[in-house]
Amino acid sequence: MTSTSNHHDRGLLTELETLTTEAFRPELADIDRLPTLDIARLMNGEDTSVPAAVAERLPEIAAAIDAVAERMARGGRLVYAGAGTAGRLGVLDASECPPTFNSRPGQVVGLIAGGPEAMVTSVEGAEDSKELARADLDTLALTADDTVVGVSASGRTPYAIGAVEHARARGALTIGLACNADSALAAAAEHGIEIVVGPELLTGSTRLKAGTAQKLVLNMISTITMIRLGKTYGNLMVDVRASNEKLRARSRRIVALATGAGDKEIEEALAATDGEVKHAILTILAEVDGPTAARLLEESDGHLRAALAAAGA
Repeated sequence: MTSTSNHHDRGLLTELETLTTEAFRPELADIDRLPTLDIARLMNGEDTSVPAAVAERLPEIAAAIDAVAERMARGGRLVYAGAGTAGRLGVLDASECPPTFNSRPGQVVGLIAGGPEAMVTSVEGAEDSKELARADLDTLALTADDTVVGVSASGRTPYAIGAVEHARARGALTIGLACNADSALAAAAEHGIEIVVGPELLTGSTRLKAGTAQKLVLNMISTITMIRLGKTYGNLMVDVRASNEKLRARSRRIVALATGAGDKEIEEALAATDGEVKHAILTILAEVDGPTAARLLEESDGHLRAALAAAGA
């Protein structure tokens, strides 16, 4: 090993020692000798602190979401970029948007350092490359209407920082989600969100509290953005895509909850609108036909409340 890499390793070690997410907790040094129920109680107690840490950052989260929604309303995309657990959580959130909100393919994207195989295996060194992040983003041809969310528990992962820096240089909106204070990732982004959850039960295992915090924030970013974009009506998923029997049943239930109509009327409305829940609700509540419902929704950018108002319902 060269002296340069020795020096680099020592520098990294020193850096890790300053991170809250990497801190050692001597009071848990004998955790492996405890009964299973006691360890479970300890973990559960740890987890209860996560929502409180998220609560402290809600104004920053809300400001970021409003900025995302504004751009997505103009046709922009939401892109998550991270390595390891953070990357996997981004891919998970992105992959759940089409079935939940009928988002178009490529509207919400999850990038993980090392590509798809990194979802199930560790791709060594991928997280250390800013260049890899730039290359991954260049395949998307970013515009100023797009948003890139860099996700990293430590807040120092080069892949996440590289993604945010590159996106910002391209004029895209940037968000940095980290779990340490004063992180390089939050500093690099237009919107920095730092959820400080404290040291982990297992030293440095940031798939635990840090991962939970990231999941909660990503849930908020995608869900509230989609609410702002008119993908819901009240708390109903009116843009759900009925791609299987469970979702077809859910579609019928959503129409019933939104309209109070009977089974026969619901079946007729869904048949007349090619299974589109939002259109079916509009045909029932506004007493219009399928094509009129489609036109009203198009004119209101997909917002059901606005379409109902336009129809005088």
